[in-house]
Amino acid sequence: MTPKLYGILAEFDSPAAILAAAKTVSADGYRQWETFTPFPIHGMEQARGCRNSLVGWFALGAGGGAFVATFGLIWFANAFDYPLLVGGKPMFSPPMAFVPSYIMLVLGAAVGAFVGMLALNRLPRWHHPLLGKARFALASRDRFFLLIEAADLKFSETQTRKLLESLGGTHIELVEN
Repeated sequence: MTPKLYGILAEFDSPAAILAAAKTVSADGYRQWETFTPFPIHGMEQARGCRNSLVGWFALGAGGGAFVATFGLIWFANAFDYPLLVGGKPMFSPPMAFVPSYIMLVLGAAVGAFVGMLALNRLPRWHHPLLGKARFALASRDRFFLLIEAADLKFSETQTRKLLESLGGTHIELVEN
């Protein structure tokens, strides 16, 4: 069985070179590509076309749902399912239900943010094809890598290789799953 092509990896030697390459790749119409650098590079988010993360919406939904569910459970248990009159107090008191509902809102938001982060980052991923490349270990030291995935609609093995070579990429190699 032949391995499936994951993408093409190119190495760059400076932050300016990979930033220029990222801008060109983005302007060329590629959408599924990634850069790997030993430190953050100013302007890379704009070159990649990054938008705001959706993790906040996961947190809002889970936190709001936890708040409403807890509030509703307290109402159901005290005023509807088992109404027990004690000392002339009301069957349901919103101020009394707010504190545990708020605590569950915070917990739900934290869990929602965690689950959202895992889902949006496609984690856990037990193996990544780049980890099999010996030179890729330099990404945490002093080298800069740009990977264009084969799943990209514009991907063509020969044209993509030529593009990366024209941008100054070195050690261009195929990455297989």
